Amino acid sequence: MEMANSTGVSLSIQQKLLVFALVLLTFVTGTSEFVIVGLLSEVASDLEITISSAGALVSGFAFAVAVGTPIVTVLVSRYPAYSLMLTCMVIFIAGNITSALSSAYPLLMGARVVTAVACGLMQTIATTVASETMPAEKRGMVVSLVFAGFTIASVLGVPLGTWIGQAGGWNMAFWFTACLGIVSLVMLAITLPRNLKGTRSSLKSQLGLMTHYPMILAFFAPALSIAATYVVYTYIAPILENVLLIPARYISLILILYGAASIVSTLLAGKLAARNGLRKLRFVFVIQAVILASLYFTLHSAVPGLISILFIGLAVYLFNVTFQLHLIDLAGEYSPSAKVFAASLFPVSVNLGIAVGAAIGGLVTAHIGLLHTGWVGGVLALAASLLTFISYHIYCRNK
Repeated sequence: MEMANSTGVSLSIQQKLLVFALVLLTFVTGTSEFVIVGLLSEVASDLEITISSAGALVSGFAFAVAVGTPIVTVLVSRYPAYSLMLTCMVIFIAGNITSALSSAYPLLMGARVVTAVACGLMQTIATTVASETMPAEKRGMVVSLVFAGFTIASVLGVPLGTWIGQAGGWNMAFWFTACLGIVSLVMLAITLPRNLKGTRSSLKSQLGLMTHYPMILAFFAPALSIAATYVVYTYIAPILENVLLIPARYISLILILYGAASIVSTLLAGKLAARNGLRKLRFVFVIQAVILASLYFTLHSAVPGLISILFIGLAVYLFNVTFQLHLIDLAGEYSPSAKVFAASLFPVSVNLGIAVGAAIGGLVTAHIGLLHTGWVGGVLALAASLLTFISYHIYCRNK
């Protein structure tokens, strides 16, 4: 497929191969992060731990990404992207092999934490490389494709890895992700430019980015938007079964359809970012709030309820490319040597939003019921819109 637009700008074969390698990278890391979700019972039984302890392998991974990624980025951003990416992928492969060989919970948790930090750093470098090596007209589209690797992982990689783990034992799922990592390592070694130098920057200048309130707004707006979705999505299975009365055998199919909608959302995010995305997102978040709030009325019937849920999937990732690039661009204004650190803030923002959204959803579910998760999420989406209005006003005023 020719990656060209109305301006006639197209990517070279080398650039297309690089895009494929970066998408494969996010697909592999996304599969590794979430493949264990479908195998919690098997892990708990084999390691003789509780389901909640097994679940901590998921939340521990997300926490390690959120906390470890910016810290490690500050320490290693001075190294060239080529050597840094390949080193991280070797650590990723070793972490997955260690997970596959683990027979004790502490070792498995430790391997997951190390793997998580490597994943977070690679994801940060991937979006930075994409933004710096592609034509300006193509930045949004390419970064959206890189993000699409995560959603493709949720639709294809995770179910396949789960099936392998259920058929051959949960350890086989990690052998599977380790093999994917080897393929990704080879592709990265072939396609990554070797002339992308690291940027030497002091700890003070990197952490100092967060003293600028436009950076703070750009960090919290996407966190609020993703939190709005996860108030609902965290409890999507009980909503489908207990509120819409959908038979359990159809839940997987609905989740696959939701995943397909989220892939479309990721691809649309690139188009949005290419045309002054910050301006449009002010209103996109309002639309997201309306969609979420509509659940209060549509969950009384299966068809309208399912339509609302699919629209939530279509809206979930519309912000990602715009705010990732916005963080990098802001760093270019305040501290150009801290661009990689700025890129690392986006996955932190998203993971923070997921954690907050899930926690709020739990409180809503426990105290006022599943039916109310939608409008509560809508309130968070409106807050995201407000921060984006302020961000846009400040950004345009300073231009």
